[in-house]
Amino acid sequence: QVQLVESGGGLVQPGGSLRLSCEASTIAFRNYAMGWYRQAPGKQREWVATITSSGAAPAADSVKGRFTISRDNAKNTVYLQMNSLKPEDTAVYYCNAFWDRIGTYWGQGTQVTVSS
Repeated sequence: QVQLVESGGGLVQPGGSLRLSCEASTIAFRNYAMGWYRQAPGKQREWVATITSSGAAPAADSVKGRFTISRDNAKNTVYLQMNSLKPEDTAVYYCNAFWDRIGTYWGQGTQVTVSS
């Protein structure tokens, strides 16, 4: 069982920045693909970005150029740097860990609200 603990959410004005963090409780962290998803009120959960064990880091078109995912294997932590935030980025952001030989895990979510 892998526990994922997100932090860094909050209220920010449009155009502002936030950095989300997700710490994983596994010594095999470097083997997992780590991702961020988000779910806005009344909408389905959607994929935001992933960083694989080899460092590939694709992102959704809606956040490309504004959000950057990164990982620190020494700290068992994945980050999501969010810049130029828009009101439509308001959502609960979830961390995800996936390793095909083990399975997938989700964090509890952290709220991001973009509003003036």
